Amino acid sequence: MRWSEGFIPTLKEEPAEAEIISHKLMIRAGLIRKLTAGAYSYLPLGFRVLNKIESIIREEMDAKGAQEVLLPALQPSELWKESGRYEDLGEDMVKFIDRHKKEMVMGPTHEEVITGLVHGEVKSYRQLPLILYQIQTKFRDEMRPRFGVIRSREFIMKDAYSFDRDAKGLEASYKKMYDAYCRIFSRCGLSYIIVEADPGVMGGDVSHEFMVLSKSGEDLLAHCKKCGYAASLDKAQCVEKSELEEKELKSLKEVDTPDITTIDKVSKLLNVRPDKMVKTLIYEADGNPIAILVRGDHDINEAKLKRVLNVSHIKLAEPEMIEVVTKAPVGFAGPCGLKGIEMIVDSSLKGLKNFVTGANKRDKHLINVNFDRDFKAEKFADIRYITEDDRCPKCKGDIKIEHAIEVGHVFKLGIKYSQTLSATFLDEDGKEKPFIMGCYGIGVNRIAAALIEQSHDADGIIWHPAIAPYEVVILPLNTEHKPSVDAAEKIYNELTSAGIETILDDRNERAGVKFKDADLIGFPVQVVIGEKRLANGEVEVKDRKTKQVKVVKVTEAAYAVKGLLDVLRK
Repeated sequence: MRWSEGFIPTLKEEPAEAEIISHKLMIRAGLIRKLTAGAYSYLPLGFRVLNKIESIIREEMDAKGAQEVLLPALQPSELWKESGRYEDLGEDMVKFIDRHKKEMVMGPTHEEVITGLVHGEVKSYRQLPLILYQIQTKFRDEMRPRFGVIRSREFIMKDAYSFDRDAKGLEASYKKMYDAYCRIFSRCGLSYIIVEADPGVMGGDVSHEFMVLSKSGEDLLAHCKKCGYAASLDKAQCVEKSELEEKELKSLKEVDTPDITTIDKVSKLLNVRPDKMVKTLIYEADGNPIAILVRGDHDINEAKLKRVLNVSHIKLAEPEMIEVVTKAPVGFAGPCGLKGIEMIVDSSLKGLKNFVTGANKRDKHLINVNFDRDFKAEKFADIRYITEDDRCPKCKGDIKIEHAIEVGHVFKLGIKYSQTLSATFLDEDGKEKPFIMGCYGIGVNRIAAALIEQSHDADGIIWHPAIAPYEVVILPLNTEHKPSVDAAEKIYNELTSAGIETILDDRNERAGVKFKDADLIGFPVQVVIGEKRLANGEVEVKDRKTKQVKVVKVTEAAYAVKGLLDVLRK
Protein backbone atom coordinates (compact mmCIF):
# COMPACT_ATOMS: atom_id res chain seq x y z
CA MET A 1 0.00 0.00 0.00
CA ARG A 2 1.29 3.44 -0.94
CA TRP A 3 0.33 6.20 1.46
CA SER A 4 -0.29 8.68 -1.37
CA GLU A 5 -3.05 6.40 -2.68
CA GLY A 6 -4.64 5.85 0.72
CA PHE A 7 -7.53 7.48 2.54
CA ILE A 8 -5.82 8.24 5.86
CA PRO A 9 -7.09 11.56 7.26
CA THR A 10 -5.01 12.01 10.43
CA LEU A 11 -5.62 14.91 12.84
CA LYS A 12 -3.14 16.92 14.89
CA GLU A 13 -5.63 18.12 17.51
CA GLU A 14 -7.72 16.05 19.89
CA PRO A 15 -11.41 15.91 18.91
CA ALA A 16 -13.56 17.87 21.34
CA GLU A 17 -16.24 15.19 21.70
CA ALA A 18 -13.83 12.38 22.62
CA GLU A 19 -13.49 11.58 26.34
CA ILE A 20 -11.12 8.61 26.54
CA ILE A 21 -7.80 7.87 24.89
CA SER A 22 -9.01 5.12 22.54
CA HIS A 23 -11.76 7.37 21.20
CA LYS A 24 -9.31 10.26 20.71
CA LEU A 25 -6.67 8.15 19.02
CA MET A 26 -9.07 6.23 16.76
CA ILE A 27 -10.34 9.54 15.40
CA ARG A 28 -6.91 11.22 15.21
CA ALA A 29 -5.32 8.19 13.51
CA GLY A 30 -8.01 8.15 10.81
CA LEU A 31 -9.59 4.85 11.89
CA ILE A 32 -13.16 6.06 12.49
CA ARG A 33 -15.45 9.03 11.99
CA LYS A 34 -18.65 9.76 13.87
CA LEU A 35 -21.88 9.84 11.88
CA THR A 36 -24.25 10.43 14.79
CA ALA A 37 -24.31 9.65 18.50
CA GLY A 38 -23.30 6.01 18.92
CA ALA A 39 -22.71 5.26 15.21
CA TYR A 40 -19.32 5.33 13.48
CA SER A 41 -17.95 4.89 9.99
CA TYR A 42 -14.82 2.75 9.77
CA LEU A 43 -12.20 4.18 7.44
CA PRO A 44 -9.78 1.90 5.55
CA LEU A 45 -7.21 1.52 8.34
CA GLY A 46 -9.90 0.95 10.96
CA PHE A 47 -11.65 -1.57 8.75
CA ARG A 48 -8.39 -3.47 8.26
CA VAL A 49 -8.09 -3.75 12.05
CA LEU A 50 -11.65 -5.09 12.31
CA ASN A 51 -11.03 -7.60 9.53
CA LYS A 52 -7.91 -8.89 11.25
CA ILE A 53 -9.74 -9.32 14.54
CA GLU A 54 -12.56 -11.14 12.78
CA SER A 55 -10.07 -13.43 11.00
CA ILE A 56 -8.50 -14.41 14.33
CA ILE A 57 -11.94 -15.08 15.77
CA ARG A 58 -12.96 -17.22 12.80
CA GLU A 59 -9.76 -19.25 12.92
CA GLU A 60 -10.14 -20.05 16.60
CA MET A 61 -13.88 -20.72 16.44
CA ASP A 62 -13.47 -23.00 13.42
CA ALA A 63 -10.63 -24.82 15.18
CA LYS A 64 -13.09 -25.74 17.96
CA GLY A 65 -15.62 -27.16 15.50
CA ALA A 66 -17.97 -24.18 15.52
CA GLN A 67 -19.75 -23.36 12.26
CA GLU A 68 -20.46 -19.84 11.02
CA VAL A 69 -23.94 -18.62 10.14
CA LEU A 70 -25.44 -15.19 9.50
CA LEU A 71 -28.71 -14.37 11.20
CA PRO A 72 -31.08 -11.49 10.38
CA ALA A 73 -30.61 -8.20 12.21
CA LEU A 74 -34.32 -7.60 11.60
CA GLN A 75 -36.48 -9.56 14.06
CA PRO A 76 -40.22 -9.69 14.88
CA SER A 77 -40.95 -8.41 18.38
CA GLU A 78 -43.16 -11.48 19.02
CA LEU A 79 -40.01 -13.56 19.47
CA TRP A 80 -38.87 -11.34 22.30
CA LYS A 81 -42.29 -11.29 23.92
CA GLU A 82 -42.41 -15.09 23.77
CA SER A 83 -39.05 -15.41 25.54
CA GLY A 84 -40.03 -12.82 28.14
CA ARG A 85 -37.14 -10.48 27.36
CA TYR A 86 -39.12 -7.79 25.58
CA GLU A 87 -39.60 -5.92 28.84
CA ASP A 88 -36.11 -6.76 30.12
CA LEU A 89 -34.37 -4.69 27.46
CA GLY A 90 -37.08 -2.04 27.45
CA GLU A 91 -36.02 1.24 25.85
CA ASP A 92 -32.59 -0.15 24.94
CA MET A 93 -34.28 -2.06 22.12
CA VAL A 94 -34.54 -0.32 18.74
CA LYS A 95 -38.14 -0.86 17.57
CA PHE A 96 -40.25 0.29 14.66
CA ILE A 97 -43.58 -0.48 12.97
CA ASP A 98 -43.22 -1.69 9.39
CA ARG A 99 -45.64 -0.95 6.51
CA HIS A 100 -47.67 -4.02 7.45
CA LYS A 101 -48.29 -2.55 10.94
CA LYS A 102 -46.05 -5.21 12.48
CA GLU A 103 -43.64 -4.28 15.24
CA MET A 104 -40.03 -5.17 14.43
CA VAL A 105 -36.81 -4.82 16.37
CA MET A 106 -33.21 -4.36 15.28
CA GLY A 107 -31.51 -7.31 16.95
CA PRO A 108 -29.57 -6.46 20.12
CA THR A 109 -28.67 -10.17 20.33
CA HIS A 110 -29.84 -13.44 18.76
CA GLU A 111 -30.70 -16.07 21.39
CA GLU A 112 -34.34 -16.22 20.33
CA VAL A 113 -33.53 -16.39 16.62
CA ILE A 114 -30.91 -19.14 16.89
CA THR A 115 -33.07 -21.22 19.26
CA GLY A 116 -35.94 -21.15 16.81
CA LEU A 117 -33.67 -21.98 13.88
CA VAL A 118 -32.10 -25.01 15.58
CA HIS A 119 -35.45 -26.23 16.88
CA GLY A 120 -36.78 -26.25 13.33
CA GLU A 121 -33.87 -28.27 11.93
CA VAL A 122 -32.39 -30.43 14.71
CA LYS A 123 -34.73 -33.24 15.71
CA SER A 124 -32.51 -35.93 17.21
CA TYR A 125 -29.75 -36.30 19.80
CA ARG A 126 -27.67 -37.76 16.98
CA GLN A 127 -27.34 -34.24 15.54
CA LEU A 128 -25.81 -32.94 18.77
CA PRO A 129 -23.57 -31.39 19.99
CA LEU A 130 -23.74 -28.31 17.79
CA ILE A 131 -21.99 -24.92 18.03
CA LEU A 132 -23.02 -22.13 15.66
CA TYR A 133 -21.58 -18.62 15.57
CA GLN A 134 -21.91 -15.40 13.65
CA ILE A 135 -20.21 -12.01 13.34
CA GLN A 136 -23.01 -9.51 13.03
CA THR A 137 -23.96 -5.88 13.60
CA LYS A 138 -26.11 -5.40 16.72
CA PHE A 139 -28.22 -2.46 17.85
CA ARG A 140 -28.99 -1.06 21.29
CA ASP A 141 -30.46 2.37 21.85
CA GLU A 142 -28.06 3.42 24.60
CA MET A 143 -29.30 6.42 26.56
CA ARG A 144 -25.82 7.94 26.70
CA PRO A 145 -23.60 6.44 24.01
CA ARG A 146 -20.07 7.46 24.89
CA PHE A 147 -16.44 6.42 24.85
CA GLY A 148 -16.43 5.92 21.08
CA VAL A 149 -16.87 2.33 19.96
CA ILE A 150 -16.71 0.96 23.51
CA ARG A 151 -20.34 1.93 24.14
CA SER A 152 -22.19 2.66 20.93
CA ARG A 153 -25.68 2.13 19.59
CA GLU A 154 -24.49 0.13 16.59
CA PHE A 155 -21.71 -2.36 17.19
CA ILE A 156 -20.19 -5.57 15.87
CA MET A 157 -20.33 -8.76 17.89
CA LYS A 158 -19.28 -12.34 17.53
CA ASP A 159 -21.89 -14.45 19.24
CA ALA A 160 -21.85 -18.23 19.41
CA TYR A 161 -24.44 -20.69 20.68
CA SER A 162 -23.95 -24.28 21.77
CA PHE A 163 -26.66 -26.95 21.81
CA ASP A 164 -26.16 -30.13 23.83
CA ARG A 165 -28.26 -33.00 25.10
CA ASP A 166 -27.12 -32.83 28.75
CA ALA A 167 -25.08 -30.91 31.33
CA LYS A 168 -21.96 -32.94 30.58
CA GLY A 169 -22.15 -31.91 26.92
CA LEU A 170 -22.64 -28.26 27.90
CA GLU A 171 -19.56 -28.42 30.11
CA ALA A 172 -17.50 -29.69 27.18
CA SER A 173 -18.85 -27.00 24.80
CA TYR A 174 -18.33 -24.28 27.43
CA LYS A 175 -14.70 -25.31 27.89
CA LYS A 176 -14.12 -25.26 24.13
CA MET A 177 -15.39 -21.69 23.88
CA TYR A 178 -13.61 -20.60 27.07
CA ASP A 179 -10.31 -21.92 25.69
CA ALA A 180 -10.98 -20.36 22.27
CA TYR A 181 -11.55 -16.98 23.92
CA CYS A 182 -8.23 -17.23 25.75
CA ARG A 183 -6.53 -17.90 22.40
CA ILE A 184 -8.38 -15.07 20.63
CA PHE A 185 -7.55 -12.38 23.18
CA SER A 186 -3.95 -13.54 23.54
CA ARG A 187 -3.45 -13.50 19.77
CA CYS A 188 -4.87 -9.97 19.62
CA GLY A 189 -2.23 -8.86 22.12
CA LEU A 190 -4.59 -8.14 25.02
CA SER A 191 -3.68 -8.56 28.66
CA TYR A 192 -6.94 -9.76 30.20
CA ILE A 193 -8.47 -11.08 33.41
CA ILE A 194 -11.18 -13.75 33.50
CA VAL A 195 -13.77 -13.04 36.17
CA GLU A 196 -16.79 -14.80 37.61
CA ALA A 197 -19.77 -12.80 36.42
CA ASP A 198 -23.48 -12.25 36.88
CA PRO A 199 -25.48 -13.53 33.87
CA GLY A 200 -27.90 -10.58 34.04
CA VAL A 201 -30.73 -10.52 31.49
CA MET A 202 -29.02 -13.29 29.50
CA GLY A 203 -29.97 -15.78 32.19
CA GLY A 204 -28.36 -19.05 33.17
CA ASP A 205 -26.39 -20.08 36.22
CA VAL A 206 -22.70 -19.76 35.30
CA SER A 207 -20.89 -17.06 33.36
CA HIS A 208 -17.42 -15.58 32.99
CA GLU A 209 -16.33 -12.23 31.64
CA PHE A 210 -13.05 -11.50 29.90
CA MET A 211 -11.98 -8.10 31.14
CA VAL A 212 -9.20 -5.66 30.19
CA LEU A 213 -8.07 -3.41 33.02
CA SER A 214 -8.46 0.23 32.06
CA LYS A 215 -9.11 3.45 33.96
CA SER A 216 -11.61 4.29 31.22
CA GLY A 217 -13.58 1.08 31.71
CA GLU A 218 -17.23 1.37 32.72
CA ASP A 219 -17.21 -1.97 34.53
CA LEU A 220 -15.68 -2.70 37.92
CA LEU A 221 -14.04 -5.93 38.99
CA ALA A 222 -12.65 -7.19 42.27
CA HIS A 223 -9.54 -9.31 42.21
CA CYS A 224 -6.91 -10.76 44.50
CA LYS A 225 -3.32 -10.67 43.29
CA LYS A 226 -2.34 -13.30 45.86
CA CYS A 227 -4.49 -16.20 44.64
CA GLY A 228 -5.89 -14.88 41.35
CA TYR A 229 -9.55 -14.76 42.42
CA ALA A 230 -11.47 -12.34 40.22
CA ALA A 231 -15.15 -11.48 39.89
CA SER A 232 -17.29 -8.70 38.53
CA LEU A 233 -18.56 -6.35 41.20
CA ASP A 234 -22.08 -7.71 40.71
CA LYS A 235 -20.84 -11.23 41.46
CA ALA A 236 -17.95 -10.83 43.94
CA GLN A 237 -18.64 -12.72 47.14
CA CYS A 238 -18.44 -10.94 50.48
CA VAL A 239 -17.07 -13.05 53.34
CA GLU A 240 -17.98 -11.68 56.74
CA LYS A 241 -15.58 -11.72 59.68
CA SER A 242 -16.20 -14.42 62.26
CA GLU A 243 -14.54 -12.55 65.11
CA LEU A 244 -17.21 -10.14 66.31
CA GLU A 245 -16.79 -7.77 69.21
CA GLU A 246 -19.09 -8.74 72.07
CA LYS A 247 -20.98 -5.88 73.73
CA GLU A 248 -23.78 -5.59 76.25
CA LEU A 249 -27.17 -4.60 74.92
CA LYS A 250 -27.99 -0.97 75.66
CA SER A 251 -31.46 0.45 76.08
CA LEU A 252 -33.40 1.29 72.95
CA LYS A 253 -33.92 5.02 72.60
CA GLU A 254 -35.71 7.30 70.14
CA VAL A 255 -33.89 10.50 69.17
CA ASP A 256 -34.80 13.59 67.17
CA THR A 257 -33.28 13.96 63.70
CA PRO A 258 -35.22 16.87 62.16
CA ASP A 259 -35.10 16.82 58.35
CA ILE A 260 -32.00 14.63 58.47
CA THR A 261 -32.31 11.54 56.29
CA THR A 262 -28.88 10.61 54.92
CA ILE A 263 -26.37 8.30 56.56
CA ASP A 264 -23.69 10.99 56.46
CA LYS A 265 -25.82 13.65 58.15
CA VAL A 266 -27.29 11.31 60.78
CA SER A 267 -23.80 9.97 61.50
CA LYS A 268 -22.49 13.48 62.18
CA LEU A 269 -25.51 14.52 64.25
CA LEU A 270 -25.41 11.45 66.50
CA ASN A 271 -21.62 11.09 66.44
CA VAL A 272 -21.95 7.47 65.29
CA ARG A 273 -19.74 5.83 62.64
CA PRO A 274 -21.57 4.78 59.43
CA ASP A 275 -20.59 1.15 60.05
CA LYS A 276 -22.65 1.31 63.26
CA MET A 277 -25.72 2.41 61.35
CA VAL A 278 -28.19 0.29 59.37
CA LYS A 279 -29.99 1.48 56.25
CA THR A 280 -33.49 0.13 55.69
CA LEU A 281 -34.43 0.34 52.03
CA ILE A 282 -37.88 -0.55 50.73
CA TYR A 283 -37.78 -2.32 47.38
CA GLU A 284 -40.56 -3.49 45.12
CA ALA A 285 -40.37 -6.97 43.57
CA ASP A 286 -43.27 -8.29 41.46
CA GLY A 287 -45.47 -5.60 42.96
CA ASN A 288 -44.70 -6.51 46.57
CA PRO A 289 -42.69 -4.39 49.03
CA ILE A 290 -39.58 -5.90 50.63
CA ALA A 291 -37.42 -4.40 53.38
CA ILE A 292 -33.68 -4.65 52.77
CA LEU A 293 -31.20 -3.97 55.57
CA VAL A 294 -27.55 -3.14 54.94
CA ARG A 295 -24.78 -1.46 56.92
CA GLY A 296 -24.54 2.30 56.59
CA ASP A 297 -21.16 2.23 54.86
CA HIS A 298 -22.19 -0.48 52.38
CA ASP A 299 -24.29 -0.42 49.19
CA ILE A 300 -27.00 -2.81 48.06
CA ASN A 301 -25.96 -5.06 45.17
CA GLU A 302 -29.17 -5.37 43.17
CA ALA A 303 -27.82 -8.21 41.02
CA LYS A 304 -27.24 -10.29 44.14
CA LEU A 305 -30.59 -9.22 45.56
CA LYS A 306 -32.41 -10.39 42.42
CA ARG A 307 -30.73 -13.79 42.69
CA VAL A 308 -31.75 -14.09 46.35
CA LEU A 309 -35.33 -13.13 45.52
CA ASN A 310 -35.31 -15.19 42.28
CA VAL A 311 -36.88 -12.35 40.30
CA SER A 312 -35.92 -10.58 37.08
CA HIS A 313 -36.91 -7.06 38.09
CA ILE A 314 -36.64 -5.05 41.28
CA LYS A 315 -36.75 -1.35 41.96
CA LEU A 316 -36.71 1.02 44.87
CA ALA A 317 -40.26 1.58 46.00
CA GLU A 318 -42.01 4.84 45.22
CA PRO A 319 -42.43 7.33 48.12
CA GLU A 320 -46.14 6.51 48.30
CA MET A 321 -45.48 2.80 48.86
CA ILE A 322 -42.75 3.57 51.41
CA GLU A 323 -45.14 5.72 53.45
CA VAL A 324 -47.79 3.00 53.38
CA VAL A 325 -45.29 0.36 54.57
CA THR A 326 -43.34 2.41 57.15
CA LYS A 327 -45.90 5.09 58.10
CA ALA A 328 -43.10 7.61 57.58
CA PRO A 329 -41.63 9.64 54.72
CA VAL A 330 -38.57 8.56 52.79
CA GLY A 331 -35.40 8.60 54.89
CA PHE A 332 -36.79 7.40 58.21
CA ALA A 333 -37.49 3.72 57.53
CA GLY A 334 -36.32 1.15 60.06
CA PRO A 335 -36.92 -2.52 60.88
CA CYS A 336 -38.57 -2.06 64.27
CA GLY A 337 -42.33 -2.36 64.06
CA LEU A 338 -42.48 -3.26 60.36
CA LYS A 339 -45.35 -5.69 59.79
CA GLY A 340 -46.59 -7.77 56.90
CA ILE A 341 -43.42 -7.35 54.85
CA GLU A 342 -40.56 -9.69 54.01
CA MET A 343 -37.21 -8.59 55.41
CA ILE A 344 -33.78 -9.54 54.05
CA VAL A 345 -30.71 -8.60 56.07
CA ASP A 346 -27.19 -8.40 54.67
CA SER A 347 -24.85 -10.93 56.23
CA SER A 348 -22.44 -8.19 57.36
CA LEU A 349 -24.96 -7.26 60.05
CA LYS A 350 -24.74 -10.61 61.85
CA GLY A 351 -23.60 -10.02 65.41
CA LEU A 352 -23.88 -6.23 65.16
CA LYS A 353 -25.12 -4.71 68.42
CA ASN A 354 -26.46 -1.33 69.51
CA PHE A 355 -26.83 0.12 66.04
CA VAL A 356 -28.81 3.07 64.65
CA THR A 357 -31.86 2.78 62.37
CA GLY A 358 -34.76 4.87 61.22
CA ALA A 359 -37.72 4.92 63.62
CA ASN A 360 -40.54 4.75 61.04
CA LYS A 361 -41.52 8.22 62.23
CA ARG A 362 -40.88 11.58 60.65
CA ASP A 363 -37.71 13.24 62.01
CA LYS A 364 -36.94 10.31 64.33
CA HIS A 365 -34.23 7.63 64.55
CA LEU A 366 -33.58 4.83 67.00
CA ILE A 367 -30.27 4.19 68.75
CA ASN A 368 -29.13 0.97 70.44
CA VAL A 369 -31.23 -1.24 68.17
CA ASN A 370 -30.55 -4.98 68.52
CA PHE A 371 -31.57 -8.16 66.75
CA ASP A 372 -34.12 -10.47 68.37
CA ARG A 373 -34.86 -8.06 71.21
CA ASP A 374 -36.17 -5.22 69.02
CA PHE A 375 -37.05 -7.01 65.78
CA LYS A 376 -36.76 -10.44 64.22
CA ALA A 377 -34.47 -11.07 61.24
CA GLU A 378 -35.20 -14.44 59.69
CA LYS A 379 -33.28 -14.20 56.44
CA PHE A 380 -29.62 -13.20 56.12
CA ALA A 381 -27.89 -13.14 52.71
CA ASP A 382 -24.92 -11.65 50.89
CA ILE A 383 -26.64 -8.72 49.16
CA ARG A 384 -23.99 -5.99 49.20
CA TYR A 385 -21.09 -4.88 47.02
CA ILE A 386 -17.61 -5.98 47.98
CA THR A 387 -15.17 -3.24 49.05
CA GLU A 388 -11.40 -2.99 49.33
CA ASP A 389 -11.84 -3.36 53.11
CA ASP A 390 -13.08 -6.92 52.51
CA ARG A 391 -10.87 -9.98 52.29
CA CYS A 392 -10.58 -12.36 49.36
CA PRO A 393 -13.24 -15.11 49.65
CA LYS A 394 -10.70 -17.70 48.50
CA CYS A 395 -7.49 -16.93 50.40
CA LYS A 396 -8.33 -14.00 52.70
CA GLY A 397 -5.81 -11.84 50.82
CA ASP A 398 -6.23 -8.17 49.90
CA ILE A 399 -8.97 -7.24 47.46
CA LYS A 400 -8.38 -4.61 44.81
CA ILE A 401 -11.22 -3.02 42.86
CA GLU A 402 -10.39 -1.65 39.41
CA HIS A 403 -12.12 -0.33 36.31
CA ALA A 404 -12.16 -2.62 33.30
CA ILE A 405 -13.55 -3.03 29.79
CA GLU A 406 -15.55 -6.18 29.05
CA VAL A 407 -14.40 -7.70 25.75
CA GLY A 408 -16.02 -11.14 26.03
CA HIS A 409 -18.68 -12.98 28.02
CA VAL A 410 -19.57 -16.67 28.14
CA PHE A 411 -22.74 -18.11 29.68
CA LYS A 412 -24.14 -21.49 30.59
CA LEU A 413 -27.74 -20.78 29.65
CA GLY A 414 -29.10 -24.25 30.41
CA ILE A 415 -32.73 -24.52 29.34
CA LYS A 416 -33.71 -20.85 29.84
CA TYR A 417 -34.53 -20.30 26.15
CA SER A 418 -35.18 -23.81 24.92
CA GLN A 419 -37.79 -24.43 27.59
CA THR A 420 -39.46 -21.03 27.18
CA LEU A 421 -39.52 -21.35 23.38
CA SER A 422 -40.43 -25.08 23.42
CA ALA A 423 -37.25 -26.02 21.54
CA THR A 424 -36.79 -29.76 22.00
CA PHE A 425 -35.11 -32.79 20.45
CA LEU A 426 -35.79 -36.52 20.63
CA ASP A 427 -33.32 -38.12 23.02
CA GLU A 428 -31.98 -41.69 22.98
CA ASP A 429 -34.77 -42.84 25.33
CA GLY A 430 -37.39 -41.63 22.85
CA LYS A 431 -38.45 -38.64 24.97
CA GLU A 432 -38.66 -34.99 23.97
CA LYS A 433 -36.14 -32.91 25.90
CA PRO A 434 -35.13 -29.24 25.78
CA PHE A 435 -31.73 -28.34 24.34
CA ILE A 436 -29.07 -27.50 26.92
CA MET A 437 -27.63 -24.23 25.67
CA GLY A 438 -24.59 -22.02 26.08
CA CYS A 439 -23.98 -18.51 24.75
CA TYR A 440 -20.63 -16.86 24.01
CA GLY A 441 -20.13 -13.23 22.96
CA ILE A 442 -17.19 -11.06 21.91
CA GLY A 443 -17.25 -7.31 21.26
CA VAL A 444 -15.26 -7.07 18.02
CA ASN A 445 -15.06 -3.25 18.07
CA ARG A 446 -14.15 -3.32 21.73
CA ILE A 447 -11.06 -5.45 21.15
CA ALA A 448 -9.54 -2.67 19.05
CA ALA A 449 -10.47 0.05 21.53
CA ALA A 450 -9.39 -2.01 24.54
CA LEU A 451 -5.97 -2.67 23.04
CA ILE A 452 -5.49 1.05 22.43
CA GLU A 453 -6.49 1.82 26.03
CA GLN A 454 -3.92 -0.71 27.17
CA SER A 455 -1.20 0.00 24.60
CA HIS A 456 -0.42 3.61 23.77
CA ASP A 457 2.00 6.38 24.65
CA ALA A 458 2.15 10.14 24.31
CA ASP A 459 2.76 9.82 20.57
CA GLY A 460 -0.14 7.51 19.69
CA ILE A 461 -1.24 3.90 19.35
CA ILE A 462 1.05 0.90 19.82
CA TRP A 463 -0.53 -1.99 17.91
CA HIS A 464 0.19 -5.65 18.30
CA PRO A 465 1.29 -6.88 14.84
CA ALA A 466 -1.61 -9.36 14.67
CA ILE A 467 -4.23 -6.61 14.42
CA ALA A 468 -2.21 -3.59 13.26
CA PRO A 469 -3.58 -1.99 10.07
CA TYR A 470 -0.11 -2.61 8.57
CA GLU A 471 2.80 -4.32 10.27
CA VAL A 472 5.49 -2.10 8.75
CA VAL A 473 5.75 1.47 7.54
CA ILE A 474 8.65 2.55 5.29
CA LEU A 475 9.63 6.20 5.70
CA PRO A 476 11.85 7.67 2.97
CA LEU A 477 12.44 11.09 4.54
CA ASN A 478 13.20 12.86 1.26
CA THR A 479 11.17 11.63 -1.70
CA GLU A 480 13.10 13.94 -4.04
CA HIS A 481 16.29 12.02 -3.24
CA LYS A 482 16.34 9.21 -5.82
CA PRO A 483 18.61 6.81 -3.86
CA SER A 484 16.17 7.06 -0.89
CA VAL A 485 13.21 6.32 -3.15
CA ASP A 486 15.03 3.40 -4.78
CA ALA A 487 15.98 1.91 -1.40
CA ALA A 488 12.40 2.33 -0.18
CA GLU A 489 11.02 0.58 -3.25
CA LYS A 490 13.51 -2.28 -2.90
CA ILE A 491 12.66 -2.92 0.75
CA TYR A 492 8.93 -2.49 0.07
CA ASN A 493 8.96 -5.09 -2.70
CA GLU A 494 10.96 -7.54 -0.61
CA LEU A 495 8.60 -7.24 2.36
CA THR A 496 5.38 -7.46 0.35
CA SER A 497 6.77 -10.46 -1.58
CA ALA A 498 7.40 -12.13 1.79
CA GLY A 499 3.75 -11.60 2.76
CA ILE A 500 4.46 -8.83 5.28
CA GLU A 501 1.81 -6.12 5.25
CA THR A 502 3.67 -2.91 4.49
CA ILE A 503 2.73 0.68 3.78
CA LEU A 504 5.18 2.94 1.94
CA ASP A 505 4.94 6.60 2.94
CA ASP A 506 5.71 8.07 -0.47
CA ARG A 507 4.20 11.47 0.34
CA ASN A 508 6.22 14.57 -0.40
CA GLU A 509 5.97 15.70 3.22
CA ARG A 510 8.42 16.91 5.84
CA ALA A 511 10.16 14.20 7.89
CA GLY A 512 8.47 15.48 11.05
CA VAL A 513 5.00 14.96 9.57
CA LYS A 514 5.85 11.41 8.53
CA PHE A 515 7.28 10.51 11.93
CA LYS A 516 4.27 11.94 13.77
CA ASP A 517 1.75 10.12 11.56
CA ALA A 518 3.65 6.81 11.81
CA ASP A 519 3.77 7.06 15.61
CA LEU A 520 0.16 8.23 15.85
CA ILE A 521 -1.22 5.31 13.84
CA GLY A 522 1.16 2.94 15.59
CA PHE A 523 2.60 0.67 12.92
CA PRO A 524 4.70 -1.84 14.94
CA VAL A 525 7.87 -1.51 12.82
CA GLN A 526 9.27 1.57 11.11
CA VAL A 527 11.96 1.49 8.42
CA VAL A 528 13.53 4.95 8.30
CA ILE A 529 15.52 5.92 5.19
CA GLY A 530 17.58 9.09 5.60
CA GLU A 531 20.24 10.49 3.28
CA LYS A 532 23.09 10.33 5.83
CA ARG A 533 22.61 6.68 6.73
CA LEU A 534 21.94 5.75 3.13
CA ALA A 535 25.28 7.26 2.08
CA ASN A 536 26.80 4.31 3.99
CA GLY A 537 24.29 1.85 2.51
CA GLU A 538 22.33 1.76 5.79
CA VAL A 539 18.77 2.30 7.05
CA GLU A 540 17.15 2.26 10.48
CA VAL A 541 14.72 -0.42 11.67
CA LYS A 542 12.75 0.93 14.63
CA ASP A 543 10.51 -0.82 17.17
CA ARG A 544 7.51 1.50 17.67
CA LYS A 545 6.88 0.25 21.21
CA THR A 546 10.38 0.41 22.70
CA LYS A 547 11.73 3.12 20.35
CA GLN A 548 14.84 0.98 19.95
CA VAL A 549 16.62 1.48 16.63
CA LYS A 550 18.80 -1.00 14.79
CA VAL A 551 21.00 0.23 11.96
CA VAL A 552 21.27 -2.33 9.16
CA LYS A 553 22.43 -2.53 5.57
CA VAL A 554 19.77 -1.93 2.92
CA THR A 555 20.34 -5.47 1.70
CA GLU A 556 19.59 -6.81 5.20
CA ALA A 557 16.63 -4.56 6.03
CA ALA A 558 13.89 -7.02 5.06
CA TYR A 559 15.58 -9.78 7.09
CA ALA A 560 15.88 -7.46 10.13
CA VAL A 561 12.21 -6.49 9.87
CA LYS A 562 11.14 -10.15 9.76
CA GLY A 563 13.24 -10.89 12.83
CA LEU A 564 11.76 -8.00 14.80
CA LEU A 565 8.20 -8.94 13.83
CA ASP A 566 8.81 -12.52 14.97
CA VAL A 567 9.71 -11.14 18.40
CA LEU A 568 6.76 -8.72 18.53
CA ARG A 569 4.24 -11.40 17.53
CA LYS A 570 5.03 -13.55 20.55
